Amino acid sequence: MMKVALGSDHAGFELKEAAKEVLEEMGVEYNDLGVHSYKRVDYVPYGKEVALGVADGKYDRGILFCGSGIGMSIVANKIAGIRAALCHEPYTARLSREHNDANVLVLAGRTTGPGIAAEIIRVWLTTPFAGGRHQKRLDQVKELEK
Repeated sequence: MMKVALGSDHAGFELKEAAKEVLEEMGVEYNDLGVHSYKRVDYVPYGKEVALGVADGKYDRGILFCGSGIGMSIVANKIAGIRAALCHEPYTARLSREHNDANVLVLAGRTTGPGIAAEIIRVWLTTPFAGGRHQKRLDQVKELEK
């Protein structure tokens, strides 16, 4: 069974809570690493904890939520081995998995509604990495992390 880490700041809290229902419907095990309220917080510690958990193999994938999705994307992509993708619709979610083997999905709580977020999450969690010509590119990205 796939294990997914969830993390958000206050602006992503509501969308994170909605995402839990989707994960439960899909039978996906998840760990909510916070936040657990609308109280204003910095996003960095939550993005870092999810990304490190994925990079260390504790979780298969991560999903991060903040207001625009940009802050969490920046944080997660600072961690070696993380390929975080900010997705606004199912098409980019599918490509982030097929072409980039994205292991962290980032969603924007202030611009993405729960319905489209549910579609994005379903597509992202069920789309496999295509490998092939895309693996060569990922290998080049891994070289940048050294």
